[in-house]
Amino acid sequence: MSVTPALDSAGATARARPASPEPLALRRTGRTGRAAAGLVPAGLALAVGLWGVRRGNSMWRDESTTYQVAHRSLANIWRLLGQADVVHGLYYLFMHGVFALWDGGLLALRLPSVLATAAAAAGVGLLGQRLAGPRAGLAAGLVFPLFPVVQRYAQEGRSYALVCAVVVWATHLLLSAVARPRKRTWTCYAAVAALACLLHEFAVLAVLAHGVALYRARVPAALGWAWGQAAAAAALVVTPLVIVSQQQVALVGWISPPGISQLLGFAVPALAGVLCAKVPAPALWPVSLGDLALPLLILPPAVLIAVSYVHPLYVDRYVIYVYVGLALLVGARLERLLRAAAAPRTAAALLAVVAVAAVLPYSAQLRTPQGRIDDTIAAARAVRELSRPGDGVLFMPARRREPIMSSPGDFRGLEDLALAEAPVDSATLHGVELPASRVRARMLTADRIVTVNDSPGQPLDDNARENTKRGVLKKDFHRCAVRDVTGMRIVLYGRPGGC
Repeated sequence: MSVTPALDSAGATARARPASPEPLALRRTGRTGRAAAGLVPAGLALAVGLWGVRRGNSMWRDESTTYQVAHRSLANIWRLLGQADVVHGLYYLFMHGVFALWDGGLLALRLPSVLATAAAAAGVGLLGQRLAGPRAGLAAGLVFPLFPVVQRYAQEGRSYALVCAVVVWATHLLLSAVARPRKRTWTCYAAVAALACLLHEFAVLAVLAHGVALYRARVPAALGWAWGQAAAAAALVVTPLVIVSQQQVALVGWISPPGISQLLGFAVPALAGVLCAKVPAPALWPVSLGDLALPLLILPPAVLIAVSYVHPLYVDRYVIYVYVGLALLVGARLERLLRAAAAPRTAAALLAVVAVAAVLPYSAQLRTPQGRIDDTIAAARAVRELSRPGDGVLFMPARRREPIMSSPGDFRGLEDLALAEAPVDSATLHGVELPASRVRARMLTADRIVTVNDSPGQPLDDNARENTKRGVLKKDFHRCAVRDVTGMRIVLYGRPGGC
């Protein structure tokens, strides 16, 4: 029997253990079956991601932030990260490079996420193939891009799809390092895990889930030690990011403690995964599918939810890679159900029809401007239609300045009455506004003012500047016209008789 070292990494003593030969079930399928487990899911994810990718030429506020920050110079991006959004810093630098190569507007903004989701789907399929066989892998890879949450972030100009893809391929490296321990494989795992954490620091919870998976699999202590070294290296790399981001924690002050909807959003997929795991998949590798998938599905959101009752941090998009675990569990369960069916191909076709029918209405709605909480491009267009050159403009509250940053041409000829220093000059996301007294004085010089507001029913900011804006408009201006767009209300005010 051939042997391989149990560990080939810094300072550890190598121990002989049986080599992990290619499982017989995998050898029988041949290269075509293995390739299908990756290529078919990638093709599906690419098709689903490109379907309606422009969303009716709309852009919501977070994407607007990506768009305007990525178009700043490298020096200005660096200045910004010292004050805000350092957690997304690597992604902004990446998107700066994308726009430098091709400034393709909305398509360039979202295409990296589409491609990342395709890479993640391919990786999920290949993970399933490694852990439970090619049919289970194909099923898992096809399920993954159909999850509504995955579809949503596959078409957003934010970092979450990229984080998910990097976590998937870090998981592949983990399995390779466990099956055939080598120093270079562990080094690659540490590097890719660190990259995921640099893209978003909460990817560290995926690395923690990897450690729990190894514990559940009862791997030799030497392998656990090797994982610990790799995880520590990744944590060391991301530590400066964590330190700076903690100084910017006020930026996530909008996050509330988890409510019923957030708890259900965690509990339902977790319960589905646990039920699927009740039927064990064949153990083809030292780490079984259930050992890996359940911690990846449950641990990251559980930790964030628990922490959020003390310091709110939980938002589902921060850990969308948990759906990798769910897809693996569902894929393995589907494979066993279909294998037991009298007519597997017919059953598979029926399942596909049911799945598409179930997700199609929501999928279609996601690809409309109403599929996000607001639309900065529609808001900018409404401002252009209601205003005329020389009018003043106010953003109420100041953080609703996204429309002018994503579509500055629609504000040409208008005067930003409250702005003291522009976002780029002030190294901020939304600029710096004047004191309340100066805002009032400038408002009283205008004959007409267009305001960009949150949609009705949203809480009003209670501070001197925002109270002054509302007070002057109420006392000295009349409401002339109102235009509601997705997530925002645009109002034109004029002096009495001057609408």
